[in-house]
Amino acid sequence: MTVYFGIIYGVIAIALVVIFYLVNYVFKQDKGSHEMQEISNAIREGAMAFIKRQYRTIAVMAIVVLIIIVVADYFANVGSKGSSDAISIAWYTGFAFITGAICSAGAGYIGMYMAVNCNIRTAQGAKKGLNNALKIAFRGGAVTGLAVTGLSLLGITTLFLVFGGGSGSDVLVKDAPSLIIGFGFGASFVALFAQLGGGIYTKAADVGADLVGKVEAGIPEDDPRNPAVIADLVGDNVGDCAGRGADLFESTAAENIGAMILGVALYPVFGLKGILFPLVCCALGIIASIVGVYTVNVKDKNKDPMLALNRGYIITTVIVLVLLFFNVKYMFGDMLINGIKVNYGLLYGCVVTGVALGFAFVVITNYYTSLNSRPVKAIAKSCETGAGTNIITGVAMGMESTALPVIFIAVAIFISYKLGGAALNNIPNAGLYGTAIATMGMLSTCAYILAMDTFGPITDNAGGIIEMSNADDAVRVVTDRLDACGNTTKALTKGYAVGSASLAAFLLFSAYLNQVKTILGKPLNSWYSVDVGKPEVFIAGFIGVMLVFVFSSTAIRAVGRAAQYVIMEVRTQFKEIPGIMEGTAKPNYARCVDIVTKGALKEMILPGILVITVPILVGILLGKEAAAGFLMITTVAGVVMALFLNNSGGAWDNAKKLIELGQYGGKNSEAHKASVVGDTVGDPFKDTAGPSLHVLIKLISTITLVFVALFR
Repeated sequence: MTVYFGIIYGVIAIALVVIFYLVNYVFKQDKGSHEMQEISNAIREGAMAFIKRQYRTIAVMAIVVLIIIVVADYFANVGSKGSSDAISIAWYTGFAFITGAICSAGAGYIGMYMAVNCNIRTAQGAKKGLNNALKIAFRGGAVTGLAVTGLSLLGITTLFLVFGGGSGSDVLVKDAPSLIIGFGFGASFVALFAQLGGGIYTKAADVGADLVGKVEAGIPEDDPRNPAVIADLVGDNVGDCAGRGADLFESTAAENIGAMILGVALYPVFGLKGILFPLVCCALGIIASIVGVYTVNVKDKNKDPMLALNRGYIITTVIVLVLLFFNVKYMFGDMLINGIKVNYGLLYGCVVTGVALGFAFVVITNYYTSLNSRPVKAIAKSCETGAGTNIITGVAMGMESTALPVIFIAVAIFISYKLGGAALNNIPNAGLYGTAIATMGMLSTCAYILAMDTFGPITDNAGGIIEMSNADDAVRVVTDRLDACGNTTKALTKGYAVGSASLAAFLLFSAYLNQVKTILGKPLNSWYSVDVGKPEVFIAGFIGVMLVFVFSSTAIRAVGRAAQYVIMEVRTQFKEIPGIMEGTAKPNYARCVDIVTKGALKEMILPGILVITVPILVGILLGKEAAAGFLMITTVAGVVMALFLNNSGGAWDNAKKLIELGQYGGKNSEAHKASVVGDTVGDPFKDTAGPSLHVLIKLISTITLVFVALFR
């Protein structure tokens, strides 16, 4: 088995070398004029100040949760395993939790650090042409993608070895994945608060800046006279970089761990290979993403930069399909089940299903949110008759956008389940392992997708720096094109995250049932059914749906409350600092940044506590079976709600961009004012509540896995 560990650690080493090269490439680029650097420094200082405060807040809560985990794990296991083993299990889980939390925080920090140092170089690069700016921004984003996926792979593999996965003892090898669950919980815990706090911050600043700046004062976006403009640019980094970095880190962590637990159920068939397979898939996906990153360029300055990013994604996908074919064949091709060879071709079909689902989500999200799509044009046209019709059209499009993704999710789960069963002669858990393989296929392009996501805020900030430094209009045209492209890539990443969350949720739900069977002393190849007709299970399902709506409500309301602080501050500065509108006096940007920081951190606590406490209470009060029902129904409701919020918000955003580019009256028209209102409504949808819901889905799964021993 050393060859597999060699592949994993070898790929991590390659990723580190590539990261070093990319960082060196980005930091060698020109930082532009002194005026541009002043703006960039203000953004960087604001982002760093926010993340330091946020991480201190999260650290305090994490320590409290760590104590609860250790105590709960001890008392849950002391009766059945004895005091010594109970202490060991408690400390292993606690150590995994804190390791996952630290790695998740580190992933978010890396994403934000690269973005705030890459934005000014992209802005200066735009003066030299579209291709130059595109390469700087995307390679800066690629550092985040490779660092996040590499760190997740390193953490899980190392913990697996530390907890006995490489010992050669069957007992220790099979126990190790369950002990690593804490790593996924820690990653999800930090990701929720990072995504939620960053989302509240970015949208409070954005909404406040837009409503007072664009609508009331009639000044352009990113105008230096707006006191909230720096806070708005800071928000792009703490929400879309730090938040999404932690989000996709916990996605890869939780889904790898869930697949490893299902691998334990098939240990008599696959041995250690079944447990290591998801980790090897992740490693090969990193290699494919590295190749894809280096293919991104635009030779014709008049071409849409999105075509270059899509080409890189297609190349990454093709390479992934080739590498995973040989991986499936090499790891499973010679195995026998009851004297019959494993059909590795069908198992590879599960990989293709997962990759195809990821590709389908990118295409569908692109259709509903890209600049020139039918839905976006329809929303933009509706702005001609006012804000009301804009809101109605946007909500309707968002609801419509849930249909195709749900159908594709259902088809992918069904196909991968059936292929897995057929490939493994329908032995127990074979179908479930097929869905695990599909999930790994979908996640294999994660590094490239995350690079596309971080590209968005980098180009958004670059555009802001260009406008605030009064650069030539020709340069602004370049950054506007990249910014519009970045809006689409951010929407694509959110769609991809929801898709992976849906597959992962089924995977983690199956892992939860296996944990229940282990606790009840049932063999892993037996069935544990959940009867939705039982009152406890039915009630738990209702509570799960309610949690999705209440969580979304608290997240969106938090943006509204925090935005009010910004609006009042901007209005106050316009009144109290003479000369702002004439450009003879500078606004107090730092005061706005500080106000939004305090407001966002205060507002993130309540929704976060709801997500952590409700699943535990359901399990303790209603039982293991009810907790399974809660997990299942919450997942379904959360996926559909996240799709609606992400797609409607993204469509509203690009409808505004379309009008600003000259259609339906252009800037400062009545249609433009209506589009700003729609974008304001969509902001907390797509950047606060929607992205936080993907984390909620997986956090609930990992919470139930960690605390299942406490459930009656």
